[in-house]
Amino acid sequence: MTSSESADVVVIGGGAMGSAAAWQLASRGRDVLLLERFQPLHKNGASHGATRNFNQSYADPTYVSMLVEALPLWRELEASSSQRLLSSVGVANHGDNPAFDAVHAALAAAGIPSEFLPVDEAQRRWPGIRFDSRVLFNAQAGQLNADRAVTALQGAAAESGAEVRHGARVTSLRVLGDDEVRVTYTTADSEHTVVARRVVVTAGAWTEKLLAGVTAHPRLVVSQEQPAHFAVRDPELQWPGFNHAPSAGDARYDYWYTAVYGMFTPGEGVKAGWHGVGPVLDPDARTYTPEPVQLAALQRYAREWLPGVDADALVPISCTYTTTPDSNFVIDRAGPIAVGAGFSGHGFKFTPTVGRILADLVDGRPAPALFSLTAPR
Repeated sequence: MTSSESADVVVIGGGAMGSAAAWQLASRGRDVLLLERFQPLHKNGASHGATRNFNQSYADPTYVSMLVEALPLWRELEASSSQRLLSSVGVANHGDNPAFDAVHAALAAAGIPSEFLPVDEAQRRWPGIRFDSRVLFNAQAGQLNADRAVTALQGAAAESGAEVRHGARVTSLRVLGDDEVRVTYTTADSEHTVVARRVVVTAGAWTEKLLAGVTAHPRLVVSQEQPAHFAVRDPELQWPGFNHAPSAGDARYDYWYTAVYGMFTPGEGVKAGWHGVGPVLDPDARTYTPEPVQLAALQRYAREWLPGVDADALVPISCTYTTTPDSNFVIDRAGPIAVGAGFSGHGFKFTPTVGRILADLVDGRPAPALFSLTAPR
């Protein structure tokens, strides 16, 4: 059985970014259809789980301006959904990061509070972490609940008039004209075609497959990452989010794959992980199985640098990363197609701002040049 219909805007991918775009577009009175391949709260992409760091440690003016916009939008979404999405427990950044002074200056210029703490002061505040340098602490930063956020975004989109369809797998995308795109998707028992004036592609790990032959775009690498939750030793300890940079040439860091990020997830323990070094794969052929050498190195990190956790009591997590060669996002438009991609590793905090930019693209307004489809990467 095949059905056909039309829509003003079709958003493909109902993770964080697509749901935010649908919310922003519907709030502007657009006729929006959001197509999500999986069922609610699935674990097949990059927007699931309970915690993401709302880290404010940026010096680039584009990202800083997005941070300034994102915080009140998160609070607006909290108010409209009656859900607590952002917990301002702060984020502590330490290690050998030469950008700390520039970050501190950029945040101060934007009115975002940050301060440097000596090691002994940081150790007194957060004894569950071992610090090895001065700490750049952002008190306004904290943790976002990813699952709640996606649910709230889709709820806000639907309340504003968007139609949200789960279990709708897009199989093809074809540009027919300047204001005409044919989207074919399947549900459990049938195939459907919808012709839209504009399409927003926010399909995460599946973006490369959908855009093949449709529009030129930067290379998007999909990998399977494996952070883990470590059990805490003392439930009374306070935990900020944290980022820990290694020191080049120091033997203590020889086993590190990258800098480490982490945060406390209520009910699950302290989440910690390497950044973007998992095996590259096809998102339709994931194993969900941890790579043992990387996991062992992560356990060693926890044993050496997180005295507040039990490094032998851990639960691995599997998630996908989709990244560009320079780790900057792709947010741009080619004809009737707007694209949002490459957010993994540091994008979730910007979700409502990205939704606004994608809606602007649909409305004919440009996105920041840093995120162009044709930017040198």
